[in-house]
Amino acid sequence: MENASQTSSVAEFVLLGLSAHPKLEKTFFLLILLMYLVILLGNGVLILVTVTVSCLHTPMYFFLGNLSFLDICYTTSSVPLILDSFLTPRKTIPFSACAVQMFLSFAMGATECLLLGMMAFDRYVAICNPLRYPVVMSKAAYVPMAASSWAAGSAASIVQTCLAMRLPFCGNNIINHFTCEILAVLKLACADISINVISMGVTNVIFLAVPVLFIFVSYIFILTTILKIPSAEGRRKAFSTCSAHLTVVVVFYGTILFMYGKPKSKDPLGADKQDLSDKLISLFYGVVTPMLNPIIYSLRNKDVKAAVRTLVIQKRFTQ
Repeated sequence: MENASQTSSVAEFVLLGLSAHPKLEKTFFLLILLMYLVILLGNGVLILVTVTVSCLHTPMYFFLGNLSFLDICYTTSSVPLILDSFLTPRKTIPFSACAVQMFLSFAMGATECLLLGMMAFDRYVAICNPLRYPVVMSKAAYVPMAASSWAAGSAASIVQTCLAMRLPFCGNNIINHFTCEILAVLKLACADISINVISMGVTNVIFLAVPVLFIFVSYIFILTTILKIPSAEGRRKAFSTCSAHLTVVVVFYGTILFMYGKPKSKDPLGADKQDLSDKLISLFYGVVTPMLNPIIYSLRNKDVKAAVRTLVIQKRFTQ
């Protein structure tokens, strides 16, 4: 009962964001808004072509369509809140809305890790076992693979969100972040969070370490197979089918490692600067990666570029 009363005493959270740097808010509002519009346009076009163009009805482009939809959901769960905070003096979010935003962002992030692993498996089968590809990656296989990624990501997010929001918050409701990022919220709890830390550690192993290891091993086999192809043109064509996915993986996981792997400053002045840089890196991570995904896949994929041209031509003839 005591914990319940303490928890209910916090009806809303205050998001600090860039409150200490008001001059930056208007600039970042325009920049983030522009990037968000590019995300909606780029990923929306990718979803459209993967659904409407019949030659893209393959496992790889099915996963790509899921990835694009996920990127739209991920950014929409946080970017509107961030944009509003840049224009609003009092940057608050209700307790329930904070829980929803935390659930959505965590679910999308976990699901993307699994989807990237599924896409690596698709490329492995396509290059290392091309004759068995239609059987292994049939519709009866790749649709449940994508669905299980969404289900597992959502289930993990429900667990983490419930564990975080059941904690007592004894009046301290100031989140030093742009959104209800789960680690920033856990810092406000006035109770033992060891269960949360253990649970987060297990989740990170399942949704970060295991997919990374799986992708790494898959690409070892892929590269080994490609190097065995006798002709240079054959090697180039084989590598081009997985280069876009590999680029997205490097950008996605590279940014995560940079965010959480760099050392913390012990100097108070340096800590303030690092706090600002950490928040900005986190902010751009949430919008840059979803913005780059459609650009990478459209620039490095002839099928996608041809499909976009086909849609444009069809639209002209129908007008």
